[in-house]
Amino acid sequence: MVSMAVPSKWVFVCAAVLVLMFVGVAATVRNDGISGLSRNEETEKLQSSKNSSMAASSGEDIEAWKNEHAVDDPEEVVAMVEMSIRNSTERRRLGYFSCGTGNPIDDCWRCDPNWEKNRKRLAECGIGFGRNAIGGRDGPFYVVTDPSDDDPVNPKPGTLRHAVIQDEPLWIVFKRDMVIQLKQELIMNSFKTIDGRGVNVHIANGACITIQFITNVIIHGLHIHDCKPTGNAMVRSSPDHYGWRTMADGDGISLFGSSHIWVDHNSLSHCADGLVDAIMGSTAITISNNHFTHHNEVMLLGHSDSYTRDKQMQATIAYNHFGEGLIQRMPRCRHGYFHVVNNDYTHWEMYAIGGSANPTINSQGNRYNAPTNPFAKEVTKRVETAAGVWKNWNWRSEGDLLLNGAYFTPSGAGASASYARASSLGAKSSSMVGSMTANAGALPCRTGRLC
Repeated sequence: MVSMAVPSKWVFVCAAVLVLMFVGVAATVRNDGISGLSRNEETEKLQSSKNSSMAASSGEDIEAWKNEHAVDDPEEVVAMVEMSIRNSTERRRLGYFSCGTGNPIDDCWRCDPNWEKNRKRLAECGIGFGRNAIGGRDGPFYVVTDPSDDDPVNPKPGTLRHAVIQDEPLWIVFKRDMVIQLKQELIMNSFKTIDGRGVNVHIANGACITIQFITNVIIHGLHIHDCKPTGNAMVRSSPDHYGWRTMADGDGISLFGSSHIWVDHNSLSHCADGLVDAIMGSTAITISNNHFTHHNEVMLLGHSDSYTRDKQMQATIAYNHFGEGLIQRMPRCRHGYFHVVNNDYTHWEMYAIGGSANPTINSQGNRYNAPTNPFAKEVTKRVETAAGVWKNWNWRSEGDLLLNGAYFTPSGAGASASYARASSLGAKSSSMVGSMTANAGALPCRTGRLC
């Protein structure tokens, strides 16, 4: 028998092609094994994967590439195999074949069945202008065991107030379901995460959360509602300081002169003033995945027309659901730069987005569903400003889905530098808004399951 030498180059090519076929078969088996998904849902998952910055080319693209190039260039085949394996691994790491929605925050952590053991991974999943907020990532866990708030000056260990005033970074979690009725504002200290996942935590029927002159806070997974004005009392803000507080407005979450703040996956409603207000030079803010309902003046970003320090404000409003019973201010902006991206606006009675004092508003990929009232179809409102003035403000709508007669009134010359300062992430198609915002609000996470 005569043996024939086969060039090692072609042996490697054949091996690479076999690996490629194996990866394709494995992906097919993985996709076919997804239980409980309809064909349409499966297609939507794959579209989400395709739109992700980490998604690889589809299997059809790879097949087309193989048919076109065959094995003319062995090095290209090897490179393609390596890229396919690498990108397939990355997609599985984010769970695109199991629970991906296209929402980059959720797809970063929610597909992990061991999320409870990896809670701090959340701090790596931020997007937008508040993406660098790390909260209490670098500190220990603090478990809240006591829902009481008997003494705002000398809070008991185990209470939420005792946790948030500490000087060191803390990742704050809750031992069980609880309703916390605060006697006075919950004045937070820097580098804190309040993480309500896995339990049902309500901050309600009293004072609510104040973030004042601090930095790096994450608030996640809370029900915040029925917040009331409080004040004219002493309140502790750190282990070594307490002071007199004048009357607070009754906001759900109030940001005052603070930076690197991320408010994510909370359910907010029925407060005396705003649900989320950011004023007095606050910046580097992301408000994402929240469900807002039953409220008049939802969100204020900017203190007053005369307070020019808010010109530095940059805020991202992303993947939120502005829902039932809302009237106006979603948000109402002053001076700064605001990226309103991939939100679902299903209800408003007066307007959705308003502003004064020359804010830059960059609306991208949102879904605006106007009310039946023929006089409330406009998404936008320039507050108490003559058209001769606001016509120069940079407000634009790009890729928004306008339903039921909704219309967005743009303005300005479209200065690229201005919109660059109001751009914080890549917008997805407005057709994906439904899937990306379907789970807005506090999540019903349970241990040992995908959240």
